[in-house]
Amino acid sequence: MCKALGDPNRLRIVKMLPGCEKCACVILEAFDITQPTLSHHMKILCDCGLVNVRKEGKWSYYSLNCDALRNFQGFKTASAACLL
Repeated sequence: MCKALGDPNRLRIVKMLPGCEKCACVILEAFDITQPTLSHHMKILCDCGLVNVRKEGKWSYYSLNCDALRNFQGFKTASAACLL
């Protein structure tokens, strides 16, 4: 998850998704990247579990996996406590 969020475009995508589901075409409009590049970023976010995908025909709809994000935040907090 750290590697996935380490890319500025992927971090920006995650920030676009809380509380809503977005079609890939809507996400693409917010960036100056190609569709294959967006697909690459979305695959990384889905593979690490941060983002869910729902296919409807030829369209892909993405949403934030809130449980995975909460678990990651808990991990970060626990890791920081161990360093003290």
